[in-house]
Amino acid sequence: MENTCGNNHKGLLVVIEGTDGSGKSTQIQLLKRWIEDKCYGCMVSEWKTSRLIANVIDDAKDRNLLNATTFSLLYAADFADRLENTIIPALDSGFVVLLDRYTYTAFARDVVRGLDIEWVKKLYNYAPQPDLVFYLDMPIDVLLKRVIGTTGLDYWESGRDIGLSTDFYESFKIYQGKCLEEYNKMKSAYNFVSIDGTLPIEDINKIMVEKLEQLLNTGRLD
Repeated sequence: MENTCGNNHKGLLVVIEGTDGSGKSTQIQLLKRWIEDKCYGCMVSEWKTSRLIANVIDDAKDRNLLNATTFSLLYAADFADRLENTIIPALDSGFVVLLDRYTYTAFARDVVRGLDIEWVKKLYNYAPQPDLVFYLDMPIDVLLKRVIGTTGLDYWESGRDIGLSTDFYESFKIYQGKCLEEYNKMKSAYNFVSIDGTLPIEDINKIMVEKLEQLLNTGRLD
């Protein structure tokens, strides 16, 4: 596969963005299966999975040691390690790399935590441009129901660390609402393929497959 798109590597860099509970993991597994059925190599990398940094982040969270800046820097370190040691090598080998979250997650979360967006962008200014970014757009009320019904409300994903509200549910709604506002700003700026996250799983997968197949066949998106 010869990549004529944006990341300057042999392979394709495909990102699925969205808040927790938006269905990213399910769609990545479906897309991975489709890619491999087409006989392309495929690698998946998820946010906060660096072998060097992930445990450090978890420990800091458990001990409530993170302020907004250390939160941002640790996640940036996790990203840098994964990029250098897994993502770039896979792209150079011609793989389709599927990423569960990318720099846009940091742009949203860090700004909501009060950091300057230009400062955050500089942390990630070495990151290659994705060839395709899918964004699963979900309303707050649906997200809340999904999260409560699956993983439950998380302290950090509810923005409790920045004192938005003493009520867990209200804090989640405010924090995720602010994150969605940041994602909405990024849609056109970064050419997101925005998809209604409330659609049936099969319908979302069909949209993603059509876009990815177009990219694989022609090297460009209409």
